[in-house]
Amino acid sequence: MRDPEDFDSFYAASSRRVLAHVSLMVGSQAEAEDSVAEAYLRAWNRWHRISQYDNPEAWVRQVAYRHAVSTWRKAVNRLHAHRREAADDHVDELNPDHVAIVGALRRIPAGQRRVIVLHHLVGLTVAEIHAETGIPAGTITTWLARGRRALAGHLTDRDTYETGREHRDA
Repeated sequence: MRDPEDFDSFYAASSRRVLAHVSLMVGSQAEAEDSVAEAYLRAWNRWHRISQYDNPEAWVRQVAYRHAVSTWRKAVNRLHAHRREAADDHVDELNPDHVAIVGALRRIPAGQRRVIVLHHLVGLTVAEIHAETGIPAGTITTWLARGRRALAGHLTDRDTYETGREHRDA
């Protein structure tokens, strides 16, 4: 059973010191803060065991450091994979319409943006979007309708200056 007061005392006595150590080890205050928070969460979840260790602070510091290094390795691996992939691909020049659509998508709510992309760009049906996301079908159709209206409002002639597109009457 966890003892909240015991853990709180441990946290209060050690957290600033652990953060300082990990920050110096990884060279980034922000990364250290994330990793230390994760380490204390793990310690809390295992406090019945960790509290019995000779030095629980050392355990937290080690977990925080490993978490930071793991995060760093994942980022480096993603970067290397991206560079390998990008080296093989020819990227076409972005046209003004693409830039305008991406800009408009960024201006609508995240839920609407997600279903618009899944439906219109990925090509999923409403049922497939529901299966993938768990969003109710009625909500998906509502978000699609609202998202289309919102996109239309963001893709008007007043965007001509930003996109370089000129409106032509049909």
